[in-house]
Amino acid sequence: MNSSYLANPLEFLVTTLFSLYILAVMLRFLLGAVRADFYNPVSQFLVRITNPLLLPMRKVVPSLGKYDTSALLLMLLLQLISLGLVVLLRGVSVSIVTLLSVAVGELVMLAINVFMFSIIIQVILSWINPGNYNPVTAMLYSITSPVMRPIQRVIPPVSGIDLSPLVAIIGLQVLRMLIMPLLG
Repeated sequence: MNSSYLANPLEFLVTTLFSLYILAVMLRFLLGAVRADFYNPVSQFLVRITNPLLLPMRKVVPSLGKYDTSALLLMLLLQLISLGLVVLLRGVSVSIVTLLSVAVGELVMLAINVFMFSIIIQVILSWINPGNYNPVTAMLYSITSPVMRPIQRVIPPVSGIDLSPLVAIIGLQVLRMLIMPLLG
């Protein structure tokens, strides 16, 4: 049996499980940064699954204003561990500086993707179920408001059609294209 037989499924499991948890920490960080409603059931779910690792870190790492630095550090550590495990499974050697730059790049990409997918899901939900309250919709509006609000001030709806999500997605894609070459 060749060594990649088990390495590929293990790599998939490692990256998937770490990515899901890092996403949960990212969402919790973003919801805290925008001062979202933490009584929302989705927010409560994120708090429950991230508290076991975040609470001990908060005792050591203080927050900077409204930004939860312990969540940022946790995301970075988890991304480094995930990348380190993948490197071990592949049997290659990579410097810690390379791992650190890749980890930061992955987290930046995740943040941009969270905003892009949140806007897309928010738009789809507004077409399917406009005007109805849903905890997921409320959370999405909280996450996207820092991106959408400035655009909506500049570009008002045209004949009842809000073009700000399209402008925001284009802007986020351009931002991704500008940032990613810098991060390698």
